[in-house]
Amino acid sequence: MPDTTLTGRHLIAGAWMEGGRTFRSDPVSGDPLEVHSGGVAEIDAAMQAAEEAFATYGWTTREARAAFLGAIADEIEARGDALTAIGSAETGLPEARLTGERGRTCGQLRLFAEHLRKGVYLDRRHDRALPDREPLPRPDLRMMQRPIGPVGVFGASNFPLAFSTAGGDTAAALAAGCPVVYKGHPGHPGTGEIVAQAIAAAIASQGLPAGTFGFVQSADTAAGEALVTHPLTRAVGFTGSFHGGKALFDLAMGRDEPIPFFGELGSINPVFVMPEAQGARGADLGTGWAGSLTMGVGQFCTNPGLVILTEGAGADAFLDAARAALDGTDAQPMLTQGVAEGYRRGVAAAEGTGVATTLLRHDSEGRAGSPALFTLSGDDWLAHPELAHEMFGPAGIVVRARDMEQAAEIARGLVGQLTVTLLMDDGDTDAARHLVPVLERKAGRLLVNGFPTGVEVADAMVHGGPYPASTNFGATSVGTLAIRRFLRPVCYQNMPEALLPDDLRG
Repeated sequence: MPDTTLTGRHLIAGAWMEGGRTFRSDPVSGDPLEVHSGGVAEIDAAMQAAEEAFATYGWTTREARAAFLGAIADEIEARGDALTAIGSAETGLPEARLTGERGRTCGQLRLFAEHLRKGVYLDRRHDRALPDREPLPRPDLRMMQRPIGPVGVFGASNFPLAFSTAGGDTAAALAAGCPVVYKGHPGHPGTGEIVAQAIAAAIASQGLPAGTFGFVQSADTAAGEALVTHPLTRAVGFTGSFHGGKALFDLAMGRDEPIPFFGELGSINPVFVMPEAQGARGADLGTGWAGSLTMGVGQFCTNPGLVILTEGAGADAFLDAARAALDGTDAQPMLTQGVAEGYRRGVAAAEGTGVATTLLRHDSEGRAGSPALFTLSGDDWLAHPELAHEMFGPAGIVVRARDMEQAAEIARGLVGQLTVTLLMDDGDTDAARHLVPVLERKAGRLLVNGFPTGVEVADAMVHGGPYPASTNFGATSVGTLAIRRFLRPVCYQNMPEALLPDDLRG
């Protein structure tokens, strides 16, 4: 197995460097790591190296980049045991979850490699010259998508592999031909460093510029702010909290030259239980929802934190089954101490409104999180929009609407979401047909008879949605369409063949 010794350093221009003050990691188990916390100077050095690398990497062939992505996947797999050990120690995630996440990470790298080889993403177009056209001739016009330049990426707390160092944002940017400067997440610095080692090894084996990937560890806001505001940064990928992401988004928009900020900021992912399904299988649906709600201690961006029932048959059965399932779920360690504290504040805020009835709440301390369940009427939900905030943990709110008319009113009042789910039987089709046009405007992914906590990495996947679920409703951070975030169309008019990009010749 390759050397996976941890240094707590940054990777800048191909060298492992110290820089900035140090901080100690806070693992669930094992000894903490001493890690350097970079800032403005480290981000600047990494971004300068990325800009230099772009002069070469931005003009590599699709096959060269595909081979590079495959090499990263191979290097990650070669470090699999070390990644599982340090990832579990840092985050408390079980071995099976980390093994699956590693498979997803490598799978999406290889999926992008195959996507590059197909070349469809380039959207190549050619309007041939019409010199004899009247009243004016038409020039020769060719168009294709081209990489935008160095991209900044922020690691996510809840996915130490699939949404972090070599995760979806990094894979998409590298596939597009854009060097990446990655700001490490302080919740899993060791995991991040080992993946950065894998990327560095792939860069060396493929003979690519050293600045193609930079890795800056950080435990404060200075590095993140510097990454967003650096004049060489051409776009940013971010997954995290609403407040942190909104602050960075405002910085990106406030630059002298604003840049795209592809931020995923949070979602409560409503679930609408249709009347026929509710009456026929309310208890089973309640149990299934509770399982989805508590998966990963509720720390998924697609966690279904809101359910809308209608008064009538099956409503009590749904609630009773959900409460029983949640009551049997033990407290589990959350990703960081800060995440656990934020979750408890969210639960307390829901109770503090005074309108939600607490059906279940177990106290938890330290880094642990326990399920919580609240219910209220449709009228009270509509009157208290402050309840419609992500609690990021295993807490759910069940709203009992008077009827489908009020359920539709609740749907119309929703802000942007990553997902919306319909649980329905055949007899619910007519009612669902009236609801779907409303829901389609609210989310990037609509599900029927499933739960949203599984996100397939595929060509057709959309993981994004209207604000505030994400800051760009036309983008996805999962699936091959994610590459389009880091490309821009360029038209070449009357360009000699020798000057055209290779993919436009002929």
